[in-house]
Amino acid sequence: MPGGAAGFCVYNDASLAIARLLELGAERVAYVDVDVHHGDGVQAAFWDDPRVLTVSLHEHPRMLFPGTGWPEETGGEKAEGSAVNIALPPGTSDGGWLRALHGVVPELLRSFRPQVLVTQHGADTHIEDPLAHLAVTVDAQRVAAEACHDWAHEYAQGRWIALGGGGYAVVDVVPRSWTHLVAIAAGEPISPRTVIPEDWRRQVYARTRQDAPRRMTDGREPVWSDWEARLRPGERPGPGRAGRAALGVPGARTAALSSRGAGFRAVFRRRRKPGAPRRFPGFYARCPVPRRRRDPPPSHRCGGDVSTWRPGSGYVPVSSGAYGESR
Repeated sequence: MPGGAAGFCVYNDASLAIARLLELGAERVAYVDVDVHHGDGVQAAFWDDPRVLTVSLHEHPRMLFPGTGWPEETGGEKAEGSAVNIALPPGTSDGGWLRALHGVVPELLRSFRPQVLVTQHGADTHIEDPLAHLAVTVDAQRVAAEACHDWAHEYAQGRWIALGGGGYAVVDVVPRSWTHLVAIAAGEPISPRTVIPEDWRRQVYARTRQDAPRRMTDGREPVWSDWEARLRPGERPGPGRAGRAALGVPGARTAALSSRGAGFRAVFRRRRKPGAPRRFPGFYARCPVPRRRRDPPPSHRCGGDVSTWRPGSGYVPVSSGAYGESR
């Protein structure tokens, strides 16, 4: 953030890259952030700059640090409409996540006509990540990277800067997700069925005493439908059961798609410590509390079915603190 480091970030590489592009004469730069945390730092840096479009797809700010990224955050007075925030409920899985991404980003890029596309690919949307509550797989993260590559060629004359970001499942997720990203950027995408070299797996075990995955896939084949596909004529997605089904969000308890949905309050209000300030309703103390997920049953690991996951069913509270990224 402008006043100093925030979350786990010290240097805002994305903002520096965009600022340098503008300094070199770029007139329109689009930034797409698919990290699970809101891209608050980049949004703040270019809040009043109409030359920069910032798009952030993240877990709902009522659920996760830094508590920003509400849909009504749309840019400053001098750049109204230059900030777009897509906030998703906990438990959103591959289909809903990809549907939100494809339902919003291409149209924005088509209208904005960027000269350069900058994307941030945090791997912490994964179901195995200990600091967040989405249920995305490596396979969906790979599809998102492929989409960003395609959009760069379709809307930005092939000019694409792809950056890493958050990601705290450092054995199971981050190496595979970013290897896919680098391979896609290099024009040599890796098949999801590729076997991970045994030499690398032995090194991982020697350093971490954890078994690394055997393949470059979680065994999923992400699919999503167009935004209008499951809606009747004139119907719009809302906080009801039909709206949740249309978004691919599992479970009746993820009822709130709006910022004030009763479902969010019902699930998380009871977790607040008695007498704690309520700066963010439903969170402990002064900031969102990360929750460490218990080890899931075998069916939730690589290749297993994550569609039965429910918000609140696999997380336990850990110490209070401000965790996440500030970009």
